[in-house]
Amino acid sequence: MPAGAGRHGLPQGRRLCWLLCAFTLKLCQAEAPVQEEKLSVSTSNLPCWLVEEFVVSEECSPCSSFQAKTTPECGPTGYVEKITCSSSKRNEFKSCRSALMEQRLFWKFEGAVVCVALIFACLVIIRQRQLDRKALEKVRKQIESI
Repeated sequence: MPAGAGRHGLPQGRRLCWLLCAFTLKLCQAEAPVQEEKLSVSTSNLPCWLVEEFVVSEECSPCSSFQAKTTPECGPTGYVEKITCSSSKRNEFKSCRSALMEQRLFWKFEGAVVCVALIFACLVIIRQRQLDRKALEKVRKQIESI
C-alpha cells in the first residue's frame, strides 16, 4: 500500500492552496511573454547611458539657474554631468552627486547623531539621579524605622 493511501488525500484547505498556487503559476507564465514585449518597446525611450557604455565629457558640476529650469536631470540633486554615449554618439546630461554635496550631507548626519546622543545621555543622567534619590530615600526610611 503506498504511503498516504489510507488517507483521503490532502485536507480541503491544502488542496485549495495548491490549486491557487498552480493557477497563479499558470497565470504568470501566460503573462510573461507580454511583459517582455513591453520591456523591449520601452527601452528605446530610456537614456542612452542606461543601455550602453558612455564617457563623461564634463565632470559633475552644479546646475546653472537656466539648467535648473530647463534640464529635468538637475532636479534630483542639483548637479549634472555631460556624457557621450559610445555606440550612438549622443550627448546627454546625467544627474550626479558631487563630493562637496556628499560631504555636507555626511556632516549634517554626524551632527544630528551627536545631538541625539547628547540628548539621550542627558536623559540617562537625569534618570540615574532620580533612581539614586529614590534609593537613598528608601535607605533613610529603613534607618528611621529601626
